[in-house]
Amino acid sequence: MLNRYSRAFPLVFVLLWSTGFIGARLGLPHAEPLTFLLIRYIAVIGCMTMLAVATRAPWPSTPKAWFHIGVAGLLLHGAYLGGVFIAISKGLPAGVASLVVGVQPLLTAVGAGWLLHETVLKRQWLGLLLGLLGVGLVVFGKVGSGFEVDALWPAVAALLGITVGTLYQKRFCPPFDWRTGAIAQFLPTAVATWIFALFTESFRVEWVGEFVFALGWLILVLSFGAISLLNWLIRHSNAVNIASLFYLVPPCTALVAWLLFDEAFSGLALVGMALTVWGVYLARK
Repeated sequence: MLNRYSRAFPLVFVLLWSTGFIGARLGLPHAEPLTFLLIRYIAVIGCMTMLAVATRAPWPSTPKAWFHIGVAGLLLHGAYLGGVFIAISKGLPAGVASLVVGVQPLLTAVGAGWLLHETVLKRQWLGLLLGLLGVGLVVFGKVGSGFEVDALWPAVAALLGITVGTLYQKRFCPPFDWRTGAIAQFLPTAVATWIFALFTESFRVEWVGEFVFALGWLILVLSFGAISLLNWLIRHSNAVNIASLFYLVPPCTALVAWLLFDEAFSGLALVGMALTVWGVYLARK
């Protein structure tokens, strides 16, 4: 049964991951970025723990496994999500953040050959470059100006976090259950986020309807759905295939924004979407 539906997992992952902007857009005006993420992590840990105990899910069997899964979580969630949320809260336009993080598939392709000894074909390099060009066209109209340089560094940290995290989990993490694995990843992430927030934020939260909805969306749709699928994809696919999917996120996000918030996008963006889809097709074996 799983094999029958597994071919749809990459598409479902992209669709779910693309909706993450809903949480940032609705939640960040009512909470500081790290405080917002910390509440999310604590809620995910609590829900996943109850689910793992109720379903008797297997736990990582060795301290080494706990360590590697935790490090991957710090990179994939702590560095990536923390960097993106801080960058946006500092005034970095979403389009610029998308362009910065959009370099990730190319960096992953370089790292896959170096660390994982994966062969990256010429057709895949062409697809990665076309995908980057397509992403650039999609977000070109949304790139704003007037932001400070210090807003750019968190986005660069997010780029490095998700790139190194994908390669690290593929290289060092043993297969793990999605329920207990999420706990092993979010525990150190929550501790690190709390430490950073302790020195940089006041833990301000406005518990209004928009914030509660955004928090619930990030917990149920992103943490339970998208991140579980990401862990599955990392285990069952090569690094370049996984990374190329992230090129589809900005176009899908633009479509969701158009559907939900009536955000217009240009004909140039449509060309960019077509190039992105073609690039991902070439990059995936």
